[in-house]
Amino acid sequence: MQQIPLEHILLLSAVLFSLGILAVITKRHAVVVLMGIELIFNAANLNLVAFSRHDPSLMQGQLFSLFVIVVAAAEAAVALAIVLRVYQHFRTANLNEISTDQN
Repeated sequence: MQQIPLEHILLLSAVLFSLGILAVITKRHAVVVLMGIELIFNAANLNLVAFSRHDPSLMQGQLFSLFVIVVAAAEAAVALAIVLRVYQHFRTANLNEISTDQN
């Protein structure tokens, strides 16, 4: 069985990371920003697993990847709860329209 070269996996990870950064910076909707953050986490996980697979004697990359998955799941649950609460209060999920001013 032929193994995928490390460079290809790192290129895919860089593309995922770039798309995540692009979504976080350019998008205004809170859910899309959260999806961008998840893309960034997945790019980091892909790097961790790729380097761990590149050197089979070390398993730290896979262990860190599991830790990142757990943190990402908790972050998604808390962030979606916050977004729902903000939507109830401000009636928008657009990050530019949220203000603490009590006009």
